[in-house]
Amino acid sequence: MLEIINATPSETPPPRRRLPPWLKRPLPQPGMQFTSSLIEELKLETVCESAKCPNQTECWSQKTATFMILGNVCTRPCGFCSVPKGKTEQVQGDEPQRLAEAARRLGLRHVVITSVTRDDLADGGAEHFYQCVLAVRELTGAVVEVLTPDFMGNRAAIQRVIDAQPEVFNHNTETVPRLYDRVRRNAKYQRTLDLLDQVKQTAPNLATKSGLMLGLGETTEELLEVFADLRKVGCDMLTLGQYLQPTGGHLPVERYVPPEEFDEIGEMARKLGFKFVASGPFVRSSYHAGEMAGQLHIGEQ
Repeated sequence: MLEIINATPSETPPPRRRLPPWLKRPLPQPGMQFTSSLIEELKLETVCESAKCPNQTECWSQKTATFMILGNVCTRPCGFCSVPKGKTEQVQGDEPQRLAEAARRLGLRHVVITSVTRDDLADGGAEHFYQCVLAVRELTGAVVEVLTPDFMGNRAAIQRVIDAQPEVFNHNTETVPRLYDRVRRNAKYQRTLDLLDQVKQTAPNLATKSGLMLGLGETTEELLEVFADLRKVGCDMLTLGQYLQPTGGHLPVERYVPPEEFDEIGEMARKLGFKFVASGPFVRSSYHAGEMAGQLHIGEQ
């Protein structure tokens, strides 16, 4: 049985680990400039930039990006995330239209919409998600995937996003329950399961998806328990990727998991019945999301 070693973090953050050879990424390519200029022109935020995604070069060069709505400031102090924390911004009423226009100019057929967590809003931003999904669909006809926060378990807010009828509803588990206090502060494992369960119970044909980061100190047995819990609430798709420390002030990487071990863990998940599993060091929630949905024929008439 594969074991991911758990290490207890010291009080003084250790020096950042040197990246292993399988975690090297290419230099910027020509297509990046088009995507970058468009995002700047339309004054949009992307999780690619805010979360320091290692796949930004590849995705932007291919004229795709994951849009982040509701500003660039988050209300939760998660230990792994580089999105700024602090005073939140006013919700911009024209953001749905600007986002849809970006999707149109990029020629996207699969649009991923995520957000910062906005616990300061009564509905957590659910109505804004709703408006963004409708705007993108009206202008582009694209398949829409939402990657949402947990809305503090507000069932009415979750239902509002379901009402927009996205083709994929994604909500990340991030890590195993034992590590939630330091990785996902102010989040609850059961709340994540309840959200995914509500989506599937309300809209059985709506594809659900979740993802976890590896390398934070979890064990294989803990991962398998989470996989089983996700299957119990009908989760269809799973993504597994390597956690990378965005800055020295964030949680350290406890272990870099080699690609062959990602393959083994992914196969364990597939045997539990997920319709699709993407498992590898560079896998992220929205990385090649369109290809994943396409393999399951999501959005096809």
